[in-house]
Amino acid sequence: MSRARDLRQSAGLAERRVWTRLRGGVVEGFKVRRQHGIGRWTVDFACVALRLVIEIDGGVHDRDDVVLRDHLRQTEIEALGWTVIRFSNDVALGEPWRIDDAIRGRARILGLP
Repeated sequence: MSRARDLRQSAGLAERRVWTRLRGGVVEGFKVRRQHGIGRWTVDFACVALRLVIEIDGGVHDRDDVVLRDHLRQTEIEALGWTVIRFSNDVALGEPWRIDDAIRGRARILGLP
């Protein structure tokens, strides 16, 4: 099985809810891919048209070693021309419209409708 497929099948509740919300281009028509490869990394969600990565972080992302790995990973992805936005599981589950707003905000920054 591919790594992306493994990640999709083991996704937590927050990631599954975000995918349900974003699939099919429901936010201003911008298509979002799930478990998308960028460089040597697989990101939670990517909107290729906006070069936007959306990461959903659970509690493990508070550990020092994971914070460091996330920072290095984000720096590498941003060096490839992507913008990375992170949301906690709590925000993804309790305030999911903030993710929609981030997509719309990125589109405005790029001057897209």
